[in-house]
Amino acid sequence: MFVTEELSFRTGARILGTFHYGYTVAPGGKICYTALYNGYPTQGKGGADMKKRIALCLIALLLLLPAAGCGEKKNTDPLTVTLWHVYGGEVDSPLNGLIERFNSTIGVEKNIRVKVELVSNSGSIHKSVLAAANSDPGAPTLPDMFVSYPKTVLALPDEDILVDYRDYLSGEELGAFLPAFLEEGQVNGRQVILPIAKSTEVLFINRTLFDRWAAASGASYDDLATWEGIYALAERYAADTGKCFLVNDYHFNYFQVGVTSLGEDFFQNDSVRFGSGFERAWEPYAHAALEGGVWLQDGYATESLRTGDTIASVASSASVLYYSDTVTYPDNTSEKVSITSLPYPVFAGGEKLVMQRGVGMCTTKSTPEREKACITFLKWLTEPERNVEFVTSLGYMPVTQEAFDKYLPDAVESLTDPMYISLYETYLQTQEEYTFYYPPQMENYLDLETRFENLSRLKMMAGRAQYLEGSGTAEELVWDTLDSFKLDYGT
Repeated sequence: MFVTEELSFRTGARILGTFHYGYTVAPGGKICYTALYNGYPTQGKGGADMKKRIALCLIALLLLLPAAGCGEKKNTDPLTVTLWHVYGGEVDSPLNGLIERFNSTIGVEKNIRVKVELVSNSGSIHKSVLAAANSDPGAPTLPDMFVSYPKTVLALPDEDILVDYRDYLSGEELGAFLPAFLEEGQVNGRQVILPIAKSTEVLFINRTLFDRWAAASGASYDDLATWEGIYALAERYAADTGKCFLVNDYHFNYFQVGVTSLGEDFFQNDSVRFGSGFERAWEPYAHAALEGGVWLQDGYATESLRTGDTIASVASSASVLYYSDTVTYPDNTSEKVSITSLPYPVFAGGEKLVMQRGVGMCTTKSTPEREKACITFLKWLTEPERNVEFVTSLGYMPVTQEAFDKYLPDAVESLTDPMYISLYETYLQTQEEYTFYYPPQMENYLDLETRFENLSRLKMMAGRAQYLEGSGTAEELVWDTLDSFKLDYGT
């Protein structure tokens, strides 16, 4: 198709002449321009000057054309958006594999490319995000998307640098997510974090060692459903074997969720409230720790299970990636074991409450085009069937109700690793029976958590030493350690 335009040149009110120019759009977006002269006066007085004017007008016209010459292509480079995430490694990340699929399909269609700039842990990304947001010397540029907990958002110098997802996703689209997962990402009335994969806390059991001990002691799996039952087993196991039964990765979470499940507030103003619910959670935990049944050393729960120093752990479900089917004992002998998952323990008579874990995705404000590109990718990633594919490659939970109801059961049927089958059966039970808890958004939350973890372990270790020295009974030291903890934590 040949499209024409008319351009007239004037001196005052006098038309000196008219150019007709046109362009042809060829397949592939190529544009070819043609300029035509028609009817310009070239005879008589001033004809030579007029030709000079015409030549200058032609030059000006060519400079105004968007393409010089014929056959040049438009710029078709994709719009590239950057991403920082925590899912796997730089080379073997399941998310990176999905991103490649997106780039080669929807990305090609929409002229979008997602580029992974950083794969690290949440703590490192937290520090990098804050450094970038504060323009610290040597800090990287803030990416278009990054994974985050609410604590990172709260620490930003200006939370308005993040997109509010309600500006891009409809109420129906947001309503597809599990409410608790979505609510955790709401900061100061804005939906600034979008869930893409979630974890929770579960009870991991070395079934091989537990079954061996249970056959001799009469211990039952029913005892593992409540905290009271677990701590009672811990004391018996320590007495029988001289080893710890339980390792808990998150003492702060144990108390926070436990006290809340008993119907009490765990927090008061900007600190921890030491009420009757707290005392109820402290008593069996401290008694078992003093008797030697609870692991109190630093490190992740996976470490003591891999060496057989403990046989039960309460940890993030995502830590399934780091459990092994082989236990190597201190004497350098080893044996194959079976690691199984059970739902998070509760206090007798308490609500079935469990901590939700796992970062969500933030999108940095930039241009409408870049923001829309990010949203396109995130909507693609959280489509129920694809989201199940993504999370089951990592040991996480999906984020929508449809994913849980329609696609996850079939995905579990296709799993072959018994450890993962057990975990996802636990996920399905947890989602059906439990309420997912998330901590309140407090600026000093991280400080409260860190001090609590360190001090509770130190007090229990000191109490254990006193107990072994004969400086008091376990019953006495339970309350002595609590008084000491409250005094030091409050200061």
